[in-house]
Amino acid sequence: MRSSSTGGNIYVNGGGPAPAAGQHFGPGTIVLVTPDGAVRQVADTIAFANGMAVTPDNKTLIIAESHANRLSAFDIAADGSLSNRRTWADLDGYPDGICLDADGAVWYADVPNKHCVRVREGGDVLQTVTADRGCFACMLGAADRKTLFITAAEWRGFEHMTSEARTGKVLGIKAPAPGVGWPG
Repeated sequence: MRSSSTGGNIYVNGGGPAPAAGQHFGPGTIVLVTPDGAVRQVADTIAFANGMAVTPDNKTLIIAESHANRLSAFDIAADGSLSNRRTWADLDGYPDGICLDADGAVWYADVPNKHCVRVREGGDVLQTVTADRGCFACMLGAADRKTLFITAAEWRGFEHMTSEARTGKVLGIKAPAPGVGWPG
């Protein structure tokens, strides 16, 4: 489950129950939690919902759909509703955690391919950072928001998600543009 906020609203996503034997998660949803505590579903049929980010102008929500190999975008209405679902970028990978930068690019972490990739809308790859283990999430931070922090760990598949192995690391590299938007 991931969340992102804007204007006091919080977007939360998650996967549904496994629809068939051998599948780990069903289609995901996005729900909106408003400042008064009201909760309502604002999107469905997300192909393994993962990282989300809201653009600095609070007008667009971008979500990683790991099982569809894409980043999708929605327009955000004044009441927090989502509309105009579209493909932001088709990817040659499995996006997990994401973040936005000031050049309008998205960084996405990719567990099985052991890297983080910076892409522009449409899918052009701008930069790739390779690791020796799966990259689960990334965020631009530090005082100038120009350090890409990556959470990484060895990945042994869904069946081995609970393990005594302690392989997690936080990696950091300088990025070409600072982070913007939410989370942030």
